[in-house]
Amino acid sequence: MPFALQQVADAGDIACNPFIINEAISQIEAGADELLGKSKHIIALGGDHTIALPLLRASSKKFGKLAVVHFDTHLDTWQGHFGVSYNHGTPFRRASEEGLLRLDRCVHVGVHGSIYSDLDLVQDAELGFQIVSTMDLQDRGVDDAVGRIKRRVGDAPTYVSVDIDVLDPAHAPGTGTPEAGGMSTRELLAVLRRLVDLNIVGADVVEVAPAYDHAEITAIAAAHVGYELLAIFARRSGLKSGDGPSEAARAVKARPRE
Repeated sequence: MPFALQQVADAGDIACNPFIINEAISQIEAGADELLGKSKHIIALGGDHTIALPLLRASSKKFGKLAVVHFDTHLDTWQGHFGVSYNHGTPFRRASEEGLLRLDRCVHVGVHGSIYSDLDLVQDAELGFQIVSTMDLQDRGVDDAVGRIKRRVGDAPTYVSVDIDVLDPAHAPGTGTPEAGGMSTRELLAVLRRLVDLNIVGADVVEVAPAYDHAEITAIAAAHVGYELLAIFARRSGLKSGDGPSEAARAVKARPRE
């Protein structure tokens, strides 16, 4: 279905410096700028979560200040690590500080990891984020979580960032910072499918580490997440063109008999 309603292309890799992180960030931003000049939207496959910052920079140039729906075990709004301000734990702090985000429209989903300071949650809220934790999902269910996300985001242009470690290690062992108590794959896909009415303009799926991925469990989960994101864009394309899902489905079924 996503491929019947829209043009989808593999744009390949953005070559970047593997040793100098600031240079790599600039190269990813330039590559994303170029891609967004040729296409409507990007779904990026990481890589670690650092890539979210240059992708948010590029997306904000095209769509304006962004709402963010961030699926992750961790907040990723920390000041830095070992004196380094740009890394996989800081992209959303830097993005907020740079004025890329709508401070009234951002939300973390699936948070269940450790915090380092009593101020972490206070500073996270100041940077514009609310939290839907895994305990919220357990106690109140998917529908409640989706309702909270939609009320928070509204109709703002929205960037979706999925760190695969939002999933419990049982569902995604192949990642760099796994923590017990995460979402199930079923829960994550259920939430994504209900976000179809949001004004989603870009997305990423990050932190898959194939070297640690037993039986490709994590890769399978990430591939399904990417497919669901493609389906969100496809539905919008279909509605704009006047083809509803049922018409597109009939067209797909008819092709083998043509």
